[in-house]
Amino acid sequence: MILNRGLTFAFAAAVVVATCAFADQPGVSPGPGVRYATDAFPGFDSEDSIVKPSKKEPKWFAFINGPKMNNPADQFDWALQCQSAGNFGRARRAFDALVREWPTSKEAPLAQMALADILLQKDLDYEDAFAEYRYLLDFYSVECDYDAVAETMYKVAELMREEGKTIIFFRFANTVDVRRAYEAVVLRSPGSKFVPQAMLTIASLRQDEEKYEEAVKVYENLRNLYPDKPEAKTALHCEGKVRMKLLEMHGYNRMRVFDTVSFLKQALRSDVTDEMRADFQRWLDETSALEESEAYKAAKFYDSRTRTKRSAINAYERFLREYPTSQYADEIRARLEELKGTEGESK
Repeated sequence: MILNRGLTFAFAAAVVVATCAFADQPGVSPGPGVRYATDAFPGFDSEDSIVKPSKKEPKWFAFINGPKMNNPADQFDWALQCQSAGNFGRARRAFDALVREWPTSKEAPLAQMALADILLQKDLDYEDAFAEYRYLLDFYSVECDYDAVAETMYKVAELMREEGKTIIFFRFANTVDVRRAYEAVVLRSPGSKFVPQAMLTIASLRQDEEKYEEAVKVYENLRNLYPDKPEAKTALHCEGKVRMKLLEMHGYNRMRVFDTVSFLKQALRSDVTDEMRADFQRWLDETSALEESEAYKAAKFYDSRTRTKRSAINAYERFLREYPTSQYADEIRARLEELKGTEGESK
């Protein structure tokens, strides 16, 4: 749903309040004892498969696009003056020119932050704002309030999801780019409080892409990483839905069915709501019936003119050991008696 532009602007402004306030001391990354981006996140796109932001360099035709002042301090003051005067386009270009011309100056991370804030708060350009905040974390992680910037990136990703992508005045769902934005935040701040909810969103977006196997991986990883969080319970239920969807899509596959039955039995032993438990039981009954039906067909395969009686007997006995209360049990027992009674006879 597209947000009202006035409400969106207000939300964007609120986001900036919580954003990075630079201090003399370096910013901090997530605290001790948490997972870091070097850990695996199955179901995410590989960082190597995504175009990574390159370090900014001075633009061509510097007399037009370059800084207007001769040093970073004066350039930063001039950009602030443009911003105070309400000329946000000029201020944005001035901050960007500073970062490109003097990337190691103390003003550079301040300018990069200001550039991202203008894109978010004034231009409401969420995709570009997200890219600039990401650049800030990637290239100035020590010089900024890392956690605050990461939280702002998460909120911008939320705005990206709500607003969609504008192409020639039309808005479209931008599922892949939005999902990658959430993934980028999680990878850069895996210890943050918003990560479980972000992972739920990533898995949901994977489903929107019809990448159900990847969605299962994200739900499963979320449960493993945050077993005590409320999102883990939601992930368990969502994973069950997706697993059943995969069974429906791909038909019978013995290993997939066996894995799904095991998952559902474990889910029923978990601390879930009554509604969830009813769903898990229904799905287990459906999956077990499918498994039993296919096992019955497999056993019947050996009871044919091209097979020996001993092969059929072994197959039926194995079926009864695995499914003693099956709806097919009486039929198979009767057939076993018949086969055993004639086992010594030739075919």
